[in-house]
Formats: sequence, C-alpha cells, structure tokens
Amino acid sequence: MEDRKMSLEPVNITPKAVEEVKNIMSNKGIPEDYALRIGIKGGGCGAMGYMLGFDKPNDSDITYIHEEVPVVIEKKHVMYLMGLEVDFLETAEERGFCFNKED
Repeated sequence: MEDRKMSLEPVNITPKAVEEVKNIMSNKGIPEDYALRIGIKGGGCGAMGYMLGFDKPNDSDITYIHEEVPVVIEKKHVMYLMGLEVDFLETAEERGFCFNKED
C-alpha cells in the first residue's frame, strides 16, 4: 500500500467511526491485507451515494492510514469525496455509519 500513499487525507474519519471500524476488522475476521474502502455509488435519477466496505487495495487506488486504519479510495472517486466526514452514530433509534459533506 506504500506506492500510492496520499499526504493529505481526502476523507476525515471521526474517532467513533475509527473505533467501530477497528471493532469490525477484529471481530469479523477481515483479512490483514484488506483496508477500509470509501467510495461512491450511483443512485437513481443521477444521484450519488457513499459506500464503505473492506477490500484489497489495487493499482487504481490511493491509500493512507488514518488512526491505524488503512484506507483506500479509487483515484477517480477522490474529487467527489474531498471534504467528506465518516462518522458512527449510536442512538436508541438507530446505529450505523453516516456521511457528512462539507459544502
């Protein structure tokens, strides 16, 4: 993952989200050579959505480490993800990752 390492992080991951990602990686048996993949997915009517998952880095990715979590983003997605914050919310009504975009 060292070949295409970024010096600036296009996506911020909150401490709560980092904690949850680390828990998932250790408790769900995610392979050590996998990283947190942050990306975009097409939606209906031309809308875009955000996605999270675990995947092996590939040649079309940029990579960085955030709080000991390896992160990969496909190069062509970076411009759409700049300024994005990944957070983790846990309330009585809901629990999960959320995306906050700075305007």
